[in-house]
Amino acid sequence: MAVTNRVTWEKIRSFDTSTVASSAVWYPVGIPLLFPSYKLKMVNASNVLLLVSIDGVNAFDVCPANSYWLYDEMQAPFSTASNPAVPQGTQIFVNQPAGTAGVGLVYLVSQYVVAA
Repeated sequence: MAVTNRVTWEKIRSFDTSTVASSAVWYPVGIPLLFPSYKLKMVNASNVLLLVSIDGVNAFDVCPANSYWLYDEMQAPFSTASNPAVPQGTQIFVNQPAGTAGVGLVYLVSQYVVAA
């Protein structure tokens, strides 16, 4: 019997950079991941540089104004037992290091695999 896997999306998450009030605050981008994410993309459609965190304490990445980043964990052959993924329940946070409000939204897109 053949196994058929398919990729599907979680609902898009967003954050309005106009709500930034402090450089000391890490702002959640929507809700935590509902499924392990095999492709994770952040689009910064705002006019401010953002730092990115998965623990709300430390900066792990940067997303310059009007840019995006994409993590594609599906580069290796798929195996439900060993394929890397951003864990289910992970909350993505952003921080504006200057602490100034921006203009525009940040979007977070996650894809996950449904094994059949």
